Amino acid sequence: MTASPGSYRRKHKVTVIGSGNWGTTVAKLVAESTSENPDVFEKDVQMWVYEEKVEVDSKTQNLTEVINSKHENVKYLANIPLPHNIVANPSLVDAVKDSNILIFNLPHEFIGNICRQLKGNILPYARGISCIKGVTVTDDKIELICEYIGEHLEIYCGALSGANIASEIANEMWCETTIAYNTPPCDKRSAANANGVNGDSNGGKSGTAYEEHRDSRGQIIKTPLTPVPQDYPPLDHEEMRLLFQRPYFTVSMVSDVVGVSLGGALKNIVALACGFVEGHGWNMTAKTAVMRRGMLEIIQFAREFYPETVQEKTLWEESAGWGDMIVSCTSARNWRYSKMAVERGVSIQEIERTELNGQKLQGISTSREVSSFLRARGVEDKYPLFKAVEGILDQKVNLDDIPHLFRKA
Repeated sequence: MTASPGSYRRKHKVTVIGSGNWGTTVAKLVAESTSENPDVFEKDVQMWVYEEKVEVDSKTQNLTEVINSKHENVKYLANIPLPHNIVANPSLVDAVKDSNILIFNLPHEFIGNICRQLKGNILPYARGISCIKGVTVTDDKIELICEYIGEHLEIYCGALSGANIASEIANEMWCETTIAYNTPPCDKRSAANANGVNGDSNGGKSGTAYEEHRDSRGQIIKTPLTPVPQDYPPLDHEEMRLLFQRPYFTVSMVSDVVGVSLGGALKNIVALACGFVEGHGWNMTAKTAVMRRGMLEIIQFAREFYPETVQEKTLWEESAGWGDMIVSCTSARNWRYSKMAVERGVSIQEIERTELNGQKLQGISTSREVSSFLRARGVEDKYPLFKAVEGILDQKVNLDDIPHLFRKA
């Protein structure tokens, strides 16, 4: 028998790291939940904001001051009222102070610098959730962003991904998502030590702390994790769902960080292909063929490079798999701008330069990195769709060649 939430001496404190449209949307979700569950979570949610000047009411003000006074992110999520318990904080170190749940939500190219700043400035038993869709890929290796965070901060970090469009969720239009959280063995509790009365409040090893925790490749994690102290409520699937789920945001919990992470990253390559195909004038059946082939290559990639832990049903059954694929290939920006490039008869790089106001299309960098990784291993030809997308980006493959590539697959 486990203890009731109110019997614990401490509550989970949450910080959202990032404040773009998606970061602010996630902060809105979790701040609503912390307000409704005061026995489990501290009410206030810290949100780290990269400080900028904004014009409001004919005055130049700091963005954090505007968020905290108007309860609106006027630059990145305008016209959406935010819960009053979101505290915008321009100091990253101060924002994470005493927080044991860290939610990462910022462009992936900044995560290295963020981790360097956080190192040594977070609770040793903090746990993370990465809402960053992507992987880091070089010729030498591929690494899940959630595991990059975990390795550099010496904590455990799960991943959130799904068929999610920030503006729709912020406006409380219903959708679903998938959270992959493989609870570390040291955080699993038995009935005997569940109430925290005699638990270790200093984060020392206790309970099942000496059980082995393995990474996405099935290898024992070298750095021992510090357990969440027993005087906090447990931190498992139930608590993570409680933190993120809203009446308009349905959460499915899984343990497969590989499926969730790869689905969120590689579908951007497929979305580019669908935009190229649709811009070329082919119909929905052609785009469906591309989506089907793309999903097969994502699964093949997962099998080849993460055979120890991937659960293929994640990609077939979860929002982070087919759900995200469908949204990305029919309405998201990788699809939209690759379609525009073909229709205008210009390169997608030109569209990126003229239409995205300094932002980048994730699918372009992911395509190049993944193709280089596959080529370095001599297996590029096993992934004809991925190869074709890179060829189209480099103007070495003609769109009319796509059906021929499929016949050879």
